[in-house]
Amino acid sequence: MSAAGSVADMLGRDDWLAQVAEPAIDPDRPIIDPHHHLWTAGQYPYGLPELRRDTASGHNIIATVFIECLAGYRADGPEHLRCVGETDYVLGVARDSDASGGPPIAAIVGSADLRRASHVDEILDAHEAAGEGRFRGIRHAAAWDASPAVGISHHRPPPGLYRDNMFRRGFMRLAKRELSFDAWLYHPQIPDLINLAAAFPDTVVIADHFAGPLGLWPYTNRKAVFADWQRDMAKLAECPNVVVKLGGLAMPVGAWGFETADRPPTSAELVAAQGDWYRAAIDLFGPDRAMFESNFPVDRQSLAYSTYWNAMKRIAARYGEEEQDALFRRTAARVYRIDVAA
Repeated sequence: MSAAGSVADMLGRDDWLAQVAEPAIDPDRPIIDPHHHLWTAGQYPYGLPELRRDTASGHNIIATVFIECLAGYRADGPEHLRCVGETDYVLGVARDSDASGGPPIAAIVGSADLRRASHVDEILDAHEAAGEGRFRGIRHAAAWDASPAVGISHHRPPPGLYRDNMFRRGFMRLAKRELSFDAWLYHPQIPDLINLAAAFPDTVVIADHFAGPLGLWPYTNRKAVFADWQRDMAKLAECPNVVVKLGGLAMPVGAWGFETADRPPTSAELVAAQGDWYRAAIDLFGPDRAMFESNFPVDRQSLAYSTYWNAMKRIAARYGEEEQDALFRRTAARVYRIDVAA
């Protein structure tokens, strides 16, 4: 999220977004949204009311997955355990969601500095206790680039994090607990993720946001970026423990320009601009190892929630019913261990 701007930029766009209002396509199709955030501070917080507004926009959202975003950290106590405050906070929101009868926040992915290898078990114990059965894994972002136009992600990682020996000592603790790992990186770093996934084949690794294709300088030749990304994603897809999330392309770091236009894109315009990336990723990983994700509220800078899901339904229309169900629901349910019946 390094180039995504402030929380106010993400959320204070109601009038701009209202210019494009689309009825939901295939409104009864069950969807698990496997990637959203909650913000606790700023002029435009994104809490349960805002999440409910978006998930009630016409699509059949049956469950969601919260992904860490530095929200709700503890202000005191041992530094390595302050991240557990986020799981505390999200569980409280999830309980309120359950009580309100809306789609459950069925799974929580928290954060931990996995380089703190001697503390990792303590951190994971605390997350699991705080999550009360909803905690599913860790995200530790590696997104780093030398270009000042791109910058680095919210965890402030060093270059080469996923190859770091101390990081890997912490990472190896995930598999024994059957915890997954969400990876946030930029596309030039995909070889690092391939190396990590191959070294730990028993850990489910989720490549967030298409593994981060960049569009800012010096990555402004989109055709060349697509070729490099597709080549490395083909190698990543050879790791059977890797799953890809299909969303997040609308972030400003991708430089599509949606957020600076006079109005947001329609779903058809989004498909026309980005459909090749979605189709390429699905072809490489297959629907059983791919899942659509909203990445809200970050992508709210560029488009409305309902528009995103309409675009995904346009993209998915070429596939059979079982394949569509995997992309919208079944892959996320399996990866994040969500009991859909419940």
